[in-house]
Amino acid sequence: MHDQRVLVTGGAGFIGSNLANHLAADNDVIAVDDTYLGTPENLDDNVDFVEASVLDDDLPADVDVLFHLAALSSRNMHEEDPQQGCRVNVEGFVNTVEQVKAHGCETVVYASTSSIYGSRSEPSPESMAVESQTAYEASKLARERYAEYYAHHHDMNMAGLRFFSVYQGFGGNEEHKGEYANTVAQFADAIADGDAPELFGDGTQTRDFTHVDDVARACELAADHELTGVYNVGTEEAYSFNEMVEMINDALGTDIDPEYIECPFDGYVHDTMADISKFHEATGWKPQISFEDGVERVCEPYLTTEANTS
Repeated sequence: MHDQRVLVTGGAGFIGSNLANHLAADNDVIAVDDTYLGTPENLDDNVDFVEASVLDDDLPADVDVLFHLAALSSRNMHEEDPQQGCRVNVEGFVNTVEQVKAHGCETVVYASTSSIYGSRSEPSPESMAVESQTAYEASKLARERYAEYYAHHHDMNMAGLRFFSVYQGFGGNEEHKGEYANTVAQFADAIADGDAPELFGDGTQTRDFTHVDDVARACELAADHELTGVYNVGTEEAYSFNEMVEMINDALGTDIDPEYIECPFDGYVHDTMADISKFHEATGWKPQISFEDGVERVCEPYLTTEANTS
């Protein structure tokens, strides 16, 4: 993308800020965020930050492209207040799309979720049947249905990206999420502090861990290709939490065993893995950062800090 006026909602959050900073080198980027899960400190100086909610009626909507990443982005947030989760994730989506549409915007890229696939150790294609086990998943499926409406009834380009376990680490823009950050970030921070990370069950659950830099590229390509439909964004590889902890120990030069605890959630997803063939065929995208390299990137700031204080 070049010389486009771009709106990123959730733009001061983890994924949104990485995307906004990535795009701002060649575009006029506005980041809207209510600062619940984001902070303007995540943003580069060349990003225009506006503190606002996607439920507001006066968003900076005169844009060429909308990247809608704003959401209550976890199961727990929704279970605590399902009505608010619906307002932000569904009404906020419709409200934002309506405003940019009124200004002539025809291209929208929005965040869906891989959680709707449930627990699968085989790659999950977009064509498989999905269902909502949680309010969070229901809200993301509602987005996909509304996106179909805007594509069919208003001839808009509506690309929904089903992200798989996106991470960067607390040395990047993930720290503000705290307990809602990816397990890679949380476990690395615990181990760097000399604490045992807590793993549900026996630690054999697996995730398709996807680095946020690859996700930012995916978002840009979806807009560049004016895609419509839903697309997986992952790596087609899965690692267990036990393997992840071992890799973090190797990267940090530590030897801290995890603590295994009982999973407190019903319907906990044990395994995920993406089938990315559809998105690759549409855009040529494929992940560039292996999980081994990604873990080293997550851990590097701790090694740098240790070196500077020794």
